[in-house]
Amino acid sequence: MAGRRLGQHFLIRKSILERIAAAACPEASPESDATVVEIGPGKGALTEHLLARAARVIAIEVDQVLVHYLQQKFRDNPKLTIVGADVLKVDLAQWGPVTIAGNLPYYITSPIFERVLSIGPLLQNAVFLVQKEVAARVAASPGSRDYGYLTVQTRLMGEPKYLFDVPPTAFHPPPKVDSAVVQLTPRAEVPVPDRQAFLEFAGICFRHKRKTLRNNLIENYDKTLIDSLPEVGKRAEQLSLEQFIDLHQRILKG
Repeated sequence: MAGRRLGQHFLIRKSILERIAAAACPEASPESDATVVEIGPGKGALTEHLLARAARVIAIEVDQVLVHYLQQKFRDNPKLTIVGADVLKVDLAQWGPVTIAGNLPYYITSPIFERVLSIGPLLQNAVFLVQKEVAARVAASPGSRDYGYLTVQTRLMGEPKYLFDVPPTAFHPPPKVDSAVVQLTPRAEVPVPDRQAFLEFAGICFRHKRKTLRNNLIENYDKTLIDSLPEVGKRAEQLSLEQFIDLHQRILKG
C-alpha cells in the first residue's frame, strides 16, 4: 500500500474520526463557512467527516498514488480540493482563515506544528492525531519529564490541549505505539519580538536536558553575565514559557 511506504497507518474507527472532526469544526451546520486544511488525508476517512461539517476542505497529500485514489473517491464532491504536495512546501496562508487538521507522521510532527502555527491570526483552530508521547510533550507542564523544547516551541505560538487517547486497534494496520489527539489554539499575538532568536535561545537551554541552564548557556554567552542570573542553577525543564522569555530578555540586555 502506498501509504505504508511513508510510515502511514490509516485511522478507520468512525467514532474517533467523528470526534476529531467535531473538535476541528464544533459549529457544524449547513450554513458553515469554515475552510479546513487536512494534512495527510490518506484514503479520505477523516476527509468524509470534515466535508460533512465544513464549507470547504483542502486536502494536502504527498503520496501521488493516494492523490489519484482521493480524486476518484471524491470526484463528485465540489467542496473538496486535493493538493498533491509536501505540506512543508505549501503556503498554508494562501487560503485565508482556516482550521487545520490531520493524522501526522511521527517523523515530521515538530516542523508541521511550527509551520501551522506560523500562519498566526489566519489559524482559527488546529486538531492533530499524533503519537501519544508527542502529545504528552506538547501539552506538558514545567517540571514534568515530558516538558521540553517542543513544549516551549508550541506554547510560544499557541495553547495546546490534550484531548483524548487513540488505541492502536483504531488503525489499519495497527501501529506499535499509542496515539492521541491534541488541539492547538493560536495566540492572538506572539509574546516575543523575534521568534527565531527566542527559539534558538530555547534550543540552547534544552541542548543537554540533564545539565543546568548555566552549563548549557555558558558556551554561547558571557560567563560573568550567566553567573549573575539566579535561575541558571535550574534545568530548562523547570522554567515556564514566561520565565524563558524573561531570562532571554535579561541576557540580551546584558
